[in-house]
Amino acid sequence: MSDTLLRIYHRMPTAAQMAAAGAMGLYLRKWRFGKQTERLVADALARDKWTPERWHAYQQERLAHILERAATRVPYYRDYWSRRRSLGDRTSWDQLEHWPVLEKDIVRRMPEAFVADDMDTRRMYCEQTSGTTGTPLRLWWSRETVREWYALNEARSRRWYGISRQDRWAIVGGRVVAPVTQRQPPFWIWNFALKQLYMSAYHLSPELAPTYLDALVRHRITYLFGYSSGLHALAEAALRLGRTDLRLAVAISNAEPLLDHQRRAIERAFRCPVRETYGLAEIVGGGSECDRGRLHLWPEVGIVEVLAGTQPVAPGGIGDLVSTGLINPDMPLIRYRTGDAIRLSPASCACGRQMPVVQALEGRCDDLVITADGRRVGRLDTVFKDSNLGLREAQIVQETHTRFTLRYVTAAPATADLEDRLRRRMQEHLGAVDVTFERVDHILRSAQGKFRAVVSKVARDERQEAAS
Repeated sequence: MSDTLLRIYHRMPTAAQMAAAGAMGLYLRKWRFGKQTERLVADALARDKWTPERWHAYQQERLAHILERAATRVPYYRDYWSRRRSLGDRTSWDQLEHWPVLEKDIVRRMPEAFVADDMDTRRMYCEQTSGTTGTPLRLWWSRETVREWYALNEARSRRWYGISRQDRWAIVGGRVVAPVTQRQPPFWIWNFALKQLYMSAYHLSPELAPTYLDALVRHRITYLFGYSSGLHALAEAALRLGRTDLRLAVAISNAEPLLDHQRRAIERAFRCPVRETYGLAEIVGGGSECDRGRLHLWPEVGIVEVLAGTQPVAPGGIGDLVSTGLINPDMPLIRYRTGDAIRLSPASCACGRQMPVVQALEGRCDDLVITADGRRVGRLDTVFKDSNLGLREAQIVQETHTRFTLRYVTAAPATADLEDRLRRRMQEHLGAVDVTFERVDHILRSAQGKFRAVVSKVARDERQEAAS
């Protein structure tokens, strides 16, 4: 939404805002769901039982179509292969390993060059995301692609958990529902077309969170979906107030890594299972957690590689998630470096699904600390695993290989003992590092309202240097 439209929306009375949200919901529902949706959902659930061999054959058939279409109909890739031919390179484009790794900045600079020349972007759905950089990334999907993607989400992010899109649900997300300066509810909007209560992540302070809980009850919400930090903030408020009227079917986290202490608090507060999901606006990857607590990638969406630079990481190692999308042949992204870091498990899951299992999803690659001896360290939430610390939020910022800033929010006054304990824990995890502390009232979110527990300037600088 443009700044002008956003200002107009915020000036509307609540009833008019609800009508506008409902109109947008009708538009989205028409794009996302159709007569074929239930068949697509049933097909996806049937594929849960496939063997690894059948999955491989399915992926290879889709991949052959994607590569042929990209090399012959997509301007960026067609020009790439033409240049190689002019230099005497006769490498075949029908093998995935012959394609270069695609960096996000290239797609951001020239998105139209990745749209097949037999498609008209005016008749496609345009998704625009800025991620954490603030620089827009535009993506185009056909109606068929949109409906296949949302059928997969319906099957594996709802039906796996005994719910459906017909249930009333709430999402904690990054859209600006109300002006950030607003201090009185509502900080949410009801979208009747999607049966969705959209709640602002920007207003979820300890003082205002109780009003969100009241809205969940008033709107008879069946399940929650959204940022892990947002769900955790709601859970903390419910536990602090001793609320017993907030039993949900499931709470589904998305867009941020789900930490162990967050999962436990959400389970206790809402007396329901918590399931982690994974998705990318570029729709080259997707995943959801099964009832055994393992996060499975969806093989229909992309062929995944785990790389360090351009080289494969040894099995069980952590590396950049690079994926070739399989469900958007009209804007194909091949060997696309997503900016996330992942570790795949070599073991299968006891649930019986023969789909890749994620052992660790560390979030953005810039969220990995890189030590002086070259280690890539993620999931530093263990630094804060002590209820006696009294922390509400904390963020680790890596300034250099050995120098860190630790920002924290606490209800109690800061003490030298608290900071000494945190410094010792940092050094236990990372070695002889210097730690500077900043006690703050609130840790800033990204442009999309996401919370980042770790920010590594070292990883960012190394990535920029490699791209230049």
